[in-house]
Amino acid sequence: MSERFDYFVVFAEMRTGSNFLETNLNALPAITCHGEAFNPHFIGYPNSEEILGITRDERDRKPERLLQQIRRATQGMGGFRYFHDHDPRVLDAILADPRCAKIVLTRNPVESYVSWKIAQQTGQWKLTNVRRRVEEKAIFKPDEFERHLAELQGFQTTILNALQKAGQTAFYLAYEDLQDLDVMNGLAAWLGVPDRLEALDRSLKVQNPKPLSEKVANFKEMEEALIRLDGFNLARTPNFEPRRGPLVPSYVAAADSALLYMPIRSGPEASVLHWLARLDSVAEDALLTKFSQNSLRQWKRERPGHRSFTVIRHPLARAHDAFCSKILATGPGSFGKIRAHLIKAYDLPLKDDQSAYTLEDHREAFTGFLRFCKANLSGQTPIRVDGHWASQSQTLVGMADFTFPDIVVREEEMSVFLPALAMQVGHTAPPDPVAQATDAPFGLAQIYDDTLEELAQDAYSRDYTMFGFSDWG
Repeated sequence: MSERFDYFVVFAEMRTGSNFLETNLNALPAITCHGEAFNPHFIGYPNSEEILGITRDERDRKPERLLQQIRRATQGMGGFRYFHDHDPRVLDAILADPRCAKIVLTRNPVESYVSWKIAQQTGQWKLTNVRRRVEEKAIFKPDEFERHLAELQGFQTTILNALQKAGQTAFYLAYEDLQDLDVMNGLAAWLGVPDRLEALDRSLKVQNPKPLSEKVANFKEMEEALIRLDGFNLARTPNFEPRRGPLVPSYVAAADSALLYMPIRSGPEASVLHWLARLDSVAEDALLTKFSQNSLRQWKRERPGHRSFTVIRHPLARAHDAFCSKILATGPGSFGKIRAHLIKAYDLPLKDDQSAYTLEDHREAFTGFLRFCKANLSGQTPIRVDGHWASQSQTLVGMADFTFPDIVVREEEMSVFLPALAMQVGHTAPPDPVAQATDAPFGLAQIYDDTLEELAQDAYSRDYTMFGFSDWG
């Protein structure tokens, strides 16, 4: 039991990710979340009849009795989800109780409204299998949205004012924070329970990962209705990728020159490492690797005028490299378990004996991999988002948590910018980078078509937008 709290409440709303949050809270042995305990239309969950021996009728007569039962009779720490339209008779008691931990989960109101409208049309309120997803577009209704927004803002103000007056604070979570394992474990620490999650429970999938412009049938009308409002960021491409760390141990410095390479996986790493070694006339194993944050700070202090860089690659070419090196390949360094999952879930025509592997097989398998990448980056698969196919924009955000690269170089411009960087640190005649051959049965050019391009742009829309990539072909 926590020393700080006896029980908890998750203040949330429909379509804010509260089901996902509850699933992960319940993955902690010391915590039990009892669903929407005070929903006036059911108790806990739509098909439940009671919570801890208290029926819905008993709760409706004396809601405070259920509140005390959750507090005292739950094994470990008990809690529940509470929305603005739940039984108001218990709200004041919850807010006034300092032994009740308050978790406040929020989401962009436009996104939650659109998600709510789509769920109303499809009848699909939870998704555990992405293949069963029903796709519909929402119809934006200005008056309905204004009421929705007023209710949410009014409820948030009520919570905030009550906590301020009581001298309490809450643990605030944004919808995007739910994908961050460290944040979720930070919540467990704040609650005062000893357990920690080793991984997030991803049985629930993101249902509508597309941009708002593709989810709303009358998007133009919605833009016009909201033109007087600021801060909704309507053109934003949703990002469901987990936040990435700076990945300092992967950084590579030249043997003598004050140059630091910050690799993005499945980029032209082999070419850059070969160039760095040639720059100082050493073997590649003489390059400086396995940095920690402390040793990298020391490296920087000892080399005034140092330069750091990373190299980005066209998303389609990068996905093809990741597919060939990690999924198609079967040797050391490949991802055998993920390969097996893709063969089963996405019908990739891959076998242990690839002697009969054809060009058409390669196109079909890579097409399936791109579909997986879209679902994976949208939080719709049980597979980790690996750095080899994570978006480059998200990888750069992670790097910025520790240090920024001085320059982001595009692969096709390495011959211009890498020698220029070398000149900045004292080289008068640096070598040109040389492309290193990759081990793949077929090249991307042999299978490239509009379908592959569309799939890549769908999966990596943020990279295409942020870096200005055009069609690979």
